[in-house]
Amino acid sequence: MKKGGIIVVKPIEKMKEGTPEQKAKPAKVKTLSFRMLLLKARTFIALILLLIVFSILIPNFLEPQNLILITKHVVLYALLGVGMTFVIVTGGIDLSVGSIVGLAGMIAGSFIYEGLVLNFADATVYFSVPVVILITLLFGALIGGMNGLLITKFNVPPFIATLGMLYVARGIALLISDGATYPNLAGSPELGNTGFSFLGTGNLLGMPVSIWVMVLFGAIAVYIFRKTPLGRHIFAVGGNEKAADIAGVQVNKIKMLVYMISGLCAAMVGLIVASQLGAAHPATGETWELNAIAATVLGGTSLAGGRGSIGGTIMGAFVIGVLSDGMVMMGISEFWQMVITGGVIVLAVIVDQLQGKMQHKVVLEQQA
Repeated sequence: MKKGGIIVVKPIEKMKEGTPEQKAKPAKVKTLSFRMLLLKARTFIALILLLIVFSILIPNFLEPQNLILITKHVVLYALLGVGMTFVIVTGGIDLSVGSIVGLAGMIAGSFIYEGLVLNFADATVYFSVPVVILITLLFGALIGGMNGLLITKFNVPPFIATLGMLYVARGIALLISDGATYPNLAGSPELGNTGFSFLGTGNLLGMPVSIWVMVLFGAIAVYIFRKTPLGRHIFAVGGNEKAADIAGVQVNKIKMLVYMISGLCAAMVGLIVASQLGAAHPATGETWELNAIAATVLGGTSLAGGRGSIGGTIMGAFVIGVLSDGMVMMGISEFWQMVITGGVIVLAVIVDQLQGKMQHKVVLEQQA
């Protein structure tokens, strides 16, 4: 305003204070965000609580040798969980992994114990252990690919396709030896197939080889999820399959690949178990698919797809492993162990649903 040749600048009026609802909004968002943080950290919190409880109830529970033994058991659930994470992030499910574990052990056992019989040449071929491992892993990936084929080409729901493959793989495992066990997988120096036990019972740099296998598979999976286009495409398929398809993602190929990865991880578990026992039995791995699903969901992977992490899954496997071994060391009945494990699975799904709802609520509050 001009007054007598002097320009007078009026001070800007102080903005009106917000309504009580507007003042309360940041606090509400902070509260929801804190609850979300607790939900995301639930697996770590559960693991710490289990370690504290069992260390109080069981003498020497936290001794290094006992922790290494528990970790060797966790390896089996973790490897299955890594493969399951790839599948569940896309919105699928794989119920066949337990049977693939048993079948993989029988395939390896057959090659080491009996060799490959060539009837047309009246000869038997024995493979070295690395070749046996490679062939077995390829078989696992092949069975996973068959799951993917049923789901993508024939539109069979993942639950039904993998449930059917559960029975097929278990049946083939039984047929290989007519239900018998391959009792001795030590191999023979003359045949050049010794050394299979190193995978399950050997040590490398002071740690069991099986633990190094878990670290390797986990590191590769984390790299795929975080650093490659494949990882982004997997999350895209799980988040919104139609949108991913429109964006140019090859949805069917992604689904095929994740089931092949799951089958390969399950075959690796079968090899480790057979190596640890020095024998192969067709019933190995029964119901292990439930532990794999439990570890995956406990680790924060959503059953609806589009959300999950490998680190969380491995942490979930530790929760399942510590809980299982702790109950065994306390002498808890096997029947109660089944009840408790089932309860953990249900609780994990409930918490997963709660996390999804709360995450949606936080987004709405921030946008309001």
